[in-house]
Amino acid sequence: MGTEVSTNQNTLKERIDLSGVGVHSGKPVTISLLPADLDTGIVFQRSDVDLHEQADIPAIVSSVGATDLCTVLGDPAGVHVKTVEHLMAALVALHVDNVIIEVDSAEIPVMDGSSEIFVEAIDQAGLKTQGRSRRYLRVLKEVRFAMGASWGEFTPHDGTRYEVEIDFEEEIIGRQKFCGDLTPDVFRQDLSRARTFGFMKDVERYWAAGFALGSSLDNSVVICDDNKIINPEGLRYSDEFVRHKTLDAVGDLALAGGQILGCYRSYRGGHKLNAMALQCLLADPSNYEWTSVEPVVRSGARVELRAVNAPTFAADKS
Repeated sequence: MGTEVSTNQNTLKERIDLSGVGVHSGKPVTISLLPADLDTGIVFQRSDVDLHEQADIPAIVSSVGATDLCTVLGDPAGVHVKTVEHLMAALVALHVDNVIIEVDSAEIPVMDGSSEIFVEAIDQAGLKTQGRSRRYLRVLKEVRFAMGASWGEFTPHDGTRYEVEIDFEEEIIGRQKFCGDLTPDVFRQDLSRARTFGFMKDVERYWAAGFALGSSLDNSVVICDDNKIINPEGLRYSDEFVRHKTLDAVGDLALAGGQILGCYRSYRGGHKLNAMALQCLLADPSNYEWTSVEPVVRSGARVELRAVNAPTFAADKS
C-alpha cells in the first residue's frame, strides 16, 4: 500500500462483517461496519437491545462512560459498547471518517488482540471518497494533564505524531518508547499488529471484577510470574508492549471527532489518562481549532497537505 493523501471525507465501499469474542465478556459477538453519509462520523448501534432502548452512540469523548482496562462508550449501567479502542485506531489511522457500526453485544470483538484484522478488512473493502473536506482538530498550544506519576500532553505539530513512553517494574518490559508520525502506512506496518498484554498474577483479580473472561493466548500477550512470555510464538515486535500502548492511544484520541493535527506525548499512560488529556484539550476552545485541508503541490511530484480554517460542523454545536 502506498501512503495515501486524503483531503475529502471517506466511507467504506462495502459492508464489513466480523465475528469474534469479547475479551472481557468472553461471549461471542458480531459487528457490521456499514458505509455512511457525509458528516455522519463514527457511530455505534446496539442491535441486540429492545427497540425503545436503541440509540446512536457517537464515537466522541463526551460519550466515554468508563475507562477501566478498556474504553467504554455510553452508559456503563445501561446501553453501552466497550473495548472500542482497537477498532477506532484502525478507522482513524486509515482515514475512515463516516461509518455506522452495528454490534450485537456490549463489546467489540477482541479478534487477535490487535488492530490487524480490522485493518485487513478495511483494506479489502476499500474506501469511497465523499464530496466534502475531512475535518481535523489542530492543536494550537501546549496542553498538559498529569495524574500521579503519569502525564499526557498535546503540542502543536505539522502532522499527527505520537511519542508514547511506558515504564514497568517487570524487567521483560522495563522502559520503552515509541516515536513516530502517524500515517496509514506507519499504522499498518509499525502499530496495527501489536497485541494487548497482561500478567498472570492479575488474572484472578480481573476475573473477580468481571474482566478478561475471554482473554487467551490467542488474543493477548501473557507474562507469567517468572517474568517470561507464555505465548509460544513470542513477540511480534521486540517492543510490542509500547507499540500496543501507542495503538491504544491512537484509538482513544480518535474520540476527538476528527484526526488530530498535533503531537501527543504520554508517560505511563492508559485509557483513563488518554481520555482525561483529550477532555483537557477540548475544555478550552483556545487550545485548538477545527480545520479542513487542501493539497499543496511542491517541487517535483510531492504533494503535501495544508490546513485551512473550516466551518463549524453540525456535530460541534451539540
